[in-house]
Amino acid sequence: MHRRRLRPAIVALALIAGLLAPGMVTAPPAVAAPSGGKKVIANLFEWNWPSVASECGSTLGPKGYGYVQVSPPQEHVRGNQWWVAYQPVSYRIESRKGTRAQFKSMVDACHAAGVKVIVDAVINHMSGQTGGGTGWAGSSYQHHVYPGIYQSQDFHYCGRNGNNDIVNYNDRYEVQNCELVNLSDLKTESDYVRSRLAAYLNDLLSLGVDGFRLDASKHMPAADIANIRSRLSRSAYIVQEVIYGAGEPITPNEYTGNGDVHEFRYGKDLARVFRSERLAYLRNFGEGWGHLPTGVSSVFVDNHDTQRDDGGVLTYRDRGIYALANAFMLAWPYGSPTVMSSYTFSSRDAGPPSDGNNKTLNTVCYSGWECEHRWPVIANMVGFRNATEGAGVSNWYDNGNNHIAFSRTGRGYLTINDEGSAINGRSYYTGLPAGRYCDIIHGTFTNGTCSGPVITVDANGWFAANIPAHDAIALHLNARLP
Repeated sequence: MHRRRLRPAIVALALIAGLLAPGMVTAPPAVAAPSGGKKVIANLFEWNWPSVASECGSTLGPKGYGYVQVSPPQEHVRGNQWWVAYQPVSYRIESRKGTRAQFKSMVDACHAAGVKVIVDAVINHMSGQTGGGTGWAGSSYQHHVYPGIYQSQDFHYCGRNGNNDIVNYNDRYEVQNCELVNLSDLKTESDYVRSRLAAYLNDLLSLGVDGFRLDASKHMPAADIANIRSRLSRSAYIVQEVIYGAGEPITPNEYTGNGDVHEFRYGKDLARVFRSERLAYLRNFGEGWGHLPTGVSSVFVDNHDTQRDDGGVLTYRDRGIYALANAFMLAWPYGSPTVMSSYTFSSRDAGPPSDGNNKTLNTVCYSGWECEHRWPVIANMVGFRNATEGAGVSNWYDNGNNHIAFSRTGRGYLTINDEGSAINGRSYYTGLPAGRYCDIIHGTFTNGTCSGPVITVDANGWFAANIPAHDAIALHLNARLP
């Protein structure tokens, strides 16, 4: 839960035609990267459980998404802001997104569609409401008292800054023992707190959950997370929110022994390149830019925090260029990618579409919900990622500026023209087998047919095409016509 505010910046750029539709003794093994051939995660931020269940069957499974990340499911404080979900008051699976039974049905439906479920788990803190109150499911609480769960001795009181809040991110003690924007900070070094947190995660595992995004991991020592993980009833995919800060003593690398770690630099760097630098610079993007090792890096163009707090990233508001950046992410073999799926907002605190009682409404895509994971370019590029899994990069081309192309050796090919004008009369060497391929940027491949342009690769692996400004072509073996 990233709450440091930065000035938003929105860049309006041209649409690409067709892009947008209207207590264990031995620790279980770490799952350091999503397993299997389908590794792309869809973050259905603040969707309710019946809507997630439906989407797994109708879109995520058929399009090849391997995982869905869902918002925190535990009982939380009342309110209509998005961040109320990140203020637990109990570990009952009862929230504005649905009941325990609906959550279980959602997990089962997603599994039936071949989609695994990652829960955004809030284990660093409880609520930030100093006066206390009554939670969503009726549980009473105070800032440092949660009856039947935690009492005052289970929290940190760092005694700094007049209010126990974190101020100095260059002080390790303060970051991990003071309160993040008044959120009551759990004493995660305590055996009791560790056991209680593990019990919550194990309850979710008993419902079939496959992994966890550990919110605010930077605010807990990596050893505390390791101990909690050692108490899990079975192995689970783990990804930790650790925001890189230049010169700060707490670094993302400290946490890689526990599982994947979010690489926050990725989205900022990618946005800067697309907005104001040259795509040619992306030739060694990832580890070559000082980012985390690819095997432990979780990447995204934007997430629910950065799209609100960080003007340095691309978001759904950037439309065509946002789709292109996601296409690059899904084509480039670095890290484990997450596609963001947002609701429309104008205020940073605004919650999802809700009824008068703040209960989250069923999702209706393109009507209050942005559903970027459905945008044809992004959804079709998930299939590209799956088809090219494990293949290296070859046949890199750039014009020194904003036209690039590369193969995923023997399996796929992407070329992006982000110049201000069309590039015509060029041929491209793909290294792919000869044949007719669906251009999945502009068409969808279904049952051996393509709804858009078909590209012919000749016997020597070449094709010729004209590419408009701010556009792309993508081909892969699983979208080759008979």
